[in-house]
Amino acid sequence: MTATSPFPLADKADVIRGVTFSKGDAVSLPRDGYTPVLRAGNIQGHLILDDDLVYVPERMVSEKQRLRRGDIVMATSSGSAAIVGKTAFADQDWIGSFGAFCAVIRPKLGKCNPRYLFHYLQTPQFREWTRNSSGVGIKNIRKSELDSYVVSFPDLDEQCRIAAVLDKADAIRRKRELAFTLADDFLRSVFLEMFGDPLTNPKGFKREKVALHLSKDRPGVQSGPFGAALKKHEYTTAGIPVWGVENVQANRFVDKARLFITEEKYQALDRYRVVNGDVLISRAGTVGRMCIAETAIQDSIISTNLTRVSLNPKTLTPEFFVSLFTYVPERLGALKANNKDEAFTFLHPSTLKVTEIPIPDMAVQQRFVQIVERHKGNKSFQEHDLRQATDLLAALSQRAFAGNL
Repeated sequence: MTATSPFPLADKADVIRGVTFSKGDAVSLPRDGYTPVLRAGNIQGHLILDDDLVYVPERMVSEKQRLRRGDIVMATSSGSAAIVGKTAFADQDWIGSFGAFCAVIRPKLGKCNPRYLFHYLQTPQFREWTRNSSGVGIKNIRKSELDSYVVSFPDLDEQCRIAAVLDKADAIRRKRELAFTLADDFLRSVFLEMFGDPLTNPKGFKREKVALHLSKDRPGVQSGPFGAALKKHEYTTAGIPVWGVENVQANRFVDKARLFITEEKYQALDRYRVVNGDVLISRAGTVGRMCIAETAIQDSIISTNLTRVSLNPKTLTPEFFVSLFTYVPERLGALKANNKDEAFTFLHPSTLKVTEIPIPDMAVQQRFVQIVERHKGNKSFQEHDLRQATDLLAALSQRAFAGNL
């Protein structure tokens, strides 16, 4: 077993708080004299540096708040416990910064191996600690809490060896992730070929407000309501699943619940029930990210960090609707155009309702649905490979930090 010594994180790394700015300071498009800023939604296993950014005046960003190679970016504040504590590694210098709901953990030169520390911060024990972070509604990790968090470190040579093994496993996972992404790129190409860019609407489809195409069969869930605002003590370890932002990936529903409620509690919250075919939309993390609910579980509800849309099946298919907002070159551009908050940090159901979108004939939409259905088998296979690679990395990580690698 490898000998390790416990150290407060502050002994090995600097914890740097993100840039604080108001809604009035931020804009959603690049502008001279402004710096791009990452938010919690940009932390997705790797850093997303070219999408879902806001921009703030350069004068508001200090030198130490500029992202550097080797930095570990962490989401430190969110309404979702699943998001708080998520990390991603900066493998390149970047002319940009990170917002106040994030922090950077910057390893001190010669004090620790940056990749060792990054992998340690992915472990279940650290994520469990972050899930128990401060706050009832908004979960928050304070800088002082991170500074004092104790991490076990072997000597530097052993850190490098462990990091190298885990990096190889992570590289396999990343390749599987890339294959999964390329499969999604195929559907993006098909969508744009069949319908064109929804923002310019080159095929001349009629444009109508989303509100005109919501289901009338389920009153009260056409666009909302927001999910159930449950307190921590109301959750259980088994029972009726409660879907959160972690279940909503870009055009992909993750059918694995982390939170549950009792059957008795569910009876009082039936208005938040999820039906297959509902469009689920994230209100936290990557705001506006959406997918179609697809689960074999009969009874489940959405959490307060999600909202949903039930569409009129005679005029608008969920596959077209979700793809429209997922595959546009400027993602969610139509929603951004109508949102009152220029930085797009919150999605109001009223914004979605008044957004105009192209409405192709149902025959064209159904042809697209058929292609999506045929392609699901390939995506399921690639998702299986990705899950296996992720499980391998987790198993090796568990052994490494238990001193058994």
